[in-house]
Amino acid sequence: MRAWQVSDVMTRDVATVVEQTPYRKIVDVLADRRVSAVPVVDDFGHVRGVVSEADLLHKVEWMGEPHERRILERPKQRRARRKGEAGIARELMTAPAVTTFPHTSLVAAAKLMDREQVKRLPVVDDLGRVVGIVTRGDLLRVHLRPDADIRDDVVQEVLRRVLAVRDGTVRVEVRDGVVTMTGQLDRRSAVEIAVRLAARVSGVVEVVNELRYDFDDTILPGAPSFPAQPTRIG
Repeated sequence: MRAWQVSDVMTRDVATVVEQTPYRKIVDVLADRRVSAVPVVDDFGHVRGVVSEADLLHKVEWMGEPHERRILERPKQRRARRKGEAGIARELMTAPAVTTFPHTSLVAAAKLMDREQVKRLPVVDDLGRVVGIVTRGDLLRVHLRPDADIRDDVVQEVLRRVLAVRDGTVRVEVRDGVVTMTGQLDRRSAVEIAVRLAARVSGVVEVVNELRYDFDDTILPGAPSFPAQPTRIG
């Protein structure tokens, strides 16, 4: 079962600038390409940093302000002032850039964005050369998958290929990305595997488990058993 990767949703035609690109040219690139940030690359295409609209806005923020360093200036203000006075990409960019790879899963990319508090990730190859860019919006595209495609993956990849469940044994319904499975399997472990793998199918928002089982193979012999109860994973 193949989960969606960054390469499935990233933008491949990436707008970039070099370290010597002047402020006004960067503004023009953002406006022309209708993007909110651009990677800064060297002559070999290696990512050195990222310039975003937030970096550029410091010049507007500090417009008309005195350039003298203030004695009690906080670090955040100092960085903002420096960028407000900057004139080229090397002085404006946030570095080092937080990057990812084409084969990174969407889950891992989303966690990286959240941990690093960034809105986009330049995508690089094994040599560090930019090959794409992925944004928060791109990662959400996985949830635009049609319900029919999600159902096919659950039936074909999870039930048939992994668990070898006979057709008609389990009923799978998908609505707005929510997968509901009903029916009866022979073992509790099979139910747990089915639910866990279904939750990993790209585009699944939640799994409602209404499956039952004939016997519990997850408890020690002689231990008390309990009837299966519907569960939800999401």
